[in-house]
Amino acid sequence: MDGVVVRRVIPSDNSCLFNAVGYVMDRDRTKAAELRQVIAATVASDPEKYSEAFLGKPNSEYCNWILDPEKWGGAIELSILADYYGREIAAYDIQTTRCDLYGQAGNYSERVMLIYDGLHYDALAMSPIEDAPEDFDQTIFAIQNSRSIGPVEQLALNFIKDQHRKRKFTDTANFTLRCGVCQIGVIGQKEAAEHAQATGHVNFQEYR
Repeated sequence: MDGVVVRRVIPSDNSCLFNAVGYVMDRDRTKAAELRQVIAATVASDPEKYSEAFLGKPNSEYCNWILDPEKWGGAIELSILADYYGREIAAYDIQTTRCDLYGQAGNYSERVMLIYDGLHYDALAMSPIEDAPEDFDQTIFAIQNSRSIGPVEQLALNFIKDQHRKRKFTDTANFTLRCGVCQIGVIGQKEAAEHAQATGHVNFQEYR
């Protein structure tokens, strides 16, 4: 297959997961509010499946939480969106070079790809050449009998490994952050979460 795997940058506004999914599924970076609604409706409609044990918080509380544009999505949201679109979602983690597949139980015939750097999701696409306009992007790939998407899969993995070598990820256990409100420095996601809980401050910037 001719072409290169490229990373399509999604704005860093706490909704990157949803907008990255919007881009690969619908070529639309502004789907976050709509997809949050989809997730809340799905979760509310099946309180047995989406129990407190599964969600980490009561069903109705989770639904309110995920509708908040300040809140981030993760594995639960990706699995719901894979089923909503009827396509597998492959999320590549730069730090570990691991690929997490969502929706594989659905036996779907197509797959899309995201890339995750420890804090942020972007979209992955196939482009004819490195700097081709986004109009030429291919973001949806047919799944073959082997449950792979053929040569694209290896190209994606090579791209992830290259990003890993260039350290294009954030080590969330050990990275240093500064609170944008009170300028206090914290180390790692855990300290940031504790500071946010104690102060209500949620505006952190990474610094080295």
